[in-house]
Amino acid sequence: MALFKKLFKGQRAAPAPAQPETYNDYKIFPEPAKEPGGFRIGARIEKQVAGETRSHLMIRADTYGAKDTAVEASLAKARQLIDQQGDRIFG
Repeated sequence: MALFKKLFKGQRAAPAPAQPETYNDYKIFPEPAKEPGGFRIGARIEKQVAGETRSHLMIRADTYGAKDTAVEASLAKARQLIDQQGDRIFG
């Protein structure tokens, strides 16, 4: 048992992903990435199109020190991208 304690010491379960936000028939999953200086903006945008789930991964260079701030910024950038490009984000 001591071996397992040493192997798994300090490891924690991964945090639960943020709940998706629905915006104009799109689902936005904020997924900021941990970086050395904070959290990088990122989100997965999904929409049902003709019975198929289409998905787009959005990553931006902006970083924030707090994860909560990065989540809010990720949601705002995803909404802006949806407003500007609509379904064109899926290719």
